[in-house]
Amino acid sequence: MTAPQTRANLDFWQERVDLAAAFRWTVRLNMHEAVANHFSLAINDDGTKFLMNPNQMHFSRIKASDLIVVDANDPETLNRPGAPDPTAWGLHGGLHRACAHARCAMHVHSPYATVLASLKDKRLPPIDQNAAMFFNRVAIDDNYGGLAFEEEGARCAELLQDPKVKTLIMGNHGVMVIGDTVAETFNRMFYFERAAQNYIMALQTGQPLDVLPDDVAEKTAHEIETYPEQDIRHLAELQAILDEEGSNYAT
Repeated sequence: MTAPQTRANLDFWQERVDLAAAFRWTVRLNMHEAVANHFSLAINDDGTKFLMNPNQMHFSRIKASDLIVVDANDPETLNRPGAPDPTAWGLHGGLHRACAHARCAMHVHSPYATVLASLKDKRLPPIDQNAAMFFNRVAIDDNYGGLAFEEEGARCAELLQDPKVKTLIMGNHGVMVIGDTVAETFNRMFYFERAAQNYIMALQTGQPLDVLPDDVAEKTAHEIETYPEQDIRHLAELQAILDEEGSNYAT
């Protein structure tokens, strides 16, 4: 029997707990993909040090204490013990290095966002309230170049330079969502997948789409952006459910 390992005191505990809850609930929503995909959260002022999931650990098992600390400015990162997945380093390292406003980043190959990313026309028209949330706030990458190693990461980061744009449709790949906090970013990722789902299902009817006027879509997006604490309460409720179930995510 292996002796239990002791752990040193871990900094940024609440941030770790929030991120672990996001991993667990992403599985509940079937937005994960095997042991791929990555979430990160900056823990220093310029955003270049960040928490991230361990290399190829299933989202359903991730605990707060499992999260690793990565330094985007350390070129030896991949040569050190406990190194992150190379594509996580390429995509998230490049993003946190270039976009200080991207405090939290969540990349998934969720079903409906990936369908949208697979279409020739990858735009999400404002056909409902959820889709209107993203009006003029989405960038589209039409230049998929293989796995997200460092070159791909740097190129994707360029598309998120505008602080107003917090969602990137990664052509033929999935979606990257950024935000200030875990709660904000997870909430945005959740609603983008819901909006993409409604759009794909609407297309399947073959009926004409009822697209909102630009001014209504922009008004709706602004109202949702300024709606008080919806993202905070969303994550708090998910954590309350996990706690009631006896989940070990916060350990």
